[in-house]
Amino acid sequence: MTLERRSTRRIHVGSVPVGGGAPISVQSMTTTKTADVDATLAQIYALHGAGADIVRVTCNDVEAAQGLAEIVPRSPVPIVADVHFQYRLALAAIEAQVAGLRLNPGNIRDERHVKTVARAAADAGIPIRIGVNAGSLDRDVLARWGAPVPEALVESALIEVGYLEDVGFEDIKISVKHSDVPSMVAAYRLLAERVDYPLHLGVTEAGPPPGGLVKSVAGIATLLLEGIGDTIRFSLTADPVEEAKAGRQLLEYLGLRERRSVDLIACPSCGRAEVDVIEIVEEARAALEAEGLPIQVALMGCVVNGPGEAREADIGIAAGRGKGHLFIKGQVVRVVPEGEMVTALVEEARRLVAEGVEARLAARDVAAAAEAAETRLELLGVQGDANRAAERRAAVAEVVGEPDVEVR
Repeated sequence: MTLERRSTRRIHVGSVPVGGGAPISVQSMTTTKTADVDATLAQIYALHGAGADIVRVTCNDVEAAQGLAEIVPRSPVPIVADVHFQYRLALAAIEAQVAGLRLNPGNIRDERHVKTVARAAADAGIPIRIGVNAGSLDRDVLARWGAPVPEALVESALIEVGYLEDVGFEDIKISVKHSDVPSMVAAYRLLAERVDYPLHLGVTEAGPPPGGLVKSVAGIATLLLEGIGDTIRFSLTADPVEEAKAGRQLLEYLGLRERRSVDLIACPSCGRAEVDVIEIVEEARAALEAEGLPIQVALMGCVVNGPGEAREADIGIAAGRGKGHLFIKGQVVRVVPEGEMVTALVEEARRLVAEGVEARLAARDVAAAAEAAETRLELLGVQGDANRAAERRAAVAEVVGEPDVEVR
C-alpha cells in the first residue's frame, strides 16, 4: 500500500531534500556541549549510524558557534543550528556554514531581528525552520487565545512566515509541536490547510520511553498516515540514538522508507509455547540487529500455527518439542535442535539476503516439512486443539445445512 502524501514545496537541508515528494527524513539533536567538538561529533556519528539524516546542534553562546565552525566540515550529515533568544547567534551559525537554522518565534520576537537573519540565510542559501512550541509561545499570541491551543500555535507560525516572506525568503519548513498528542495532531492539520511549506513533525517533551515512544508514535504516525509530514523527530528523554532508531523504524514500518534494519515479529506466547518466547526473541533481536539485515523475521512459540500465521515473513523459526522448525515464506526448510535455534536462524538469514528466496527454498531439506507436520500433529494430540477447529467447522456446517424456516 502506498500512502498519498500532501503536496509541498521542496527545500534542501544541505544534501538532504525535504518536502516535494522527497523521502521523509529522520532528525535528532545532540545533548553534548557544542563547544566540546569531539564529544559532539562522536554523538553525531552515532546518530548517523542509527538512521538520522539531519542532526540539530544547540548554538547557545559564542563558544558553541565556534564549535560549529569545526563540527560542520567534519559531520557526516547536515547540521542545523538551534538558536534561542539571541539573533546574533543565528548570524554566527550562518558564518559557521551550517546547513540550516531553527528559530523559535516565542523567544526571538523582534521582527527586525528575524528579517535580518532571513536576509543572511538567503545570502548563504540555507533554510530556516520556524519551530513553534506550546511551551514557548509569543506572549501576545498566548494572551489572545488564553492557552496554547492548536490555533495559537498556527497563528504564531504564520506570523513568522509573514516576516520571512516580507523579505522574499521562502526556503522554509515549519513545526507546531505540543506535548499533548491530540493538540499536536490538530495543530498540524490546521497548518497543513494554510501553507504548502514542508512540515517537521514531533511531539515535544514526549518524555522517557516507553511512554515517550508511545506518545511520539501516536502523534507522528497519525499525521503520516494522513499524508502530512516531511521530516520527523522523536523528542525523548533518553540517549538521542534511541530517537534516531525509533524514527527510522517508524518510517520503515509505515512503508515510507526502504527497509535497512530487521523487522522482528513474534507471537505473544501462550500455554502452547514449547520455549521461553520472550527469552528467545531477545537473544534473536540482539543477534539480528548486530547483523543489520533488512528483512522481516518471525519468531513463533510453537509449530502448530507458527509457520502458517507468519507465512508473509521473509524467514522465521517455530519451536516444537526440543526442535526449531526454520521456515522461509511459510515453507519449512530445516529442523534444528532447540539450543541452536537462534544460531541457525541468523545463519539462514545471512544466506537469504545474499542468495535470495528462490535459491534458499531450492536448497531446503525436503524431509523438514514432513517432520514439522508430524510434530504439529503430535502437539495437537498432547495439547489438544486450542482453537477447537474441527468442532467449530462442524457447527458452521450444521447451520448452513439446516432446513429453511418459513417466515410468517
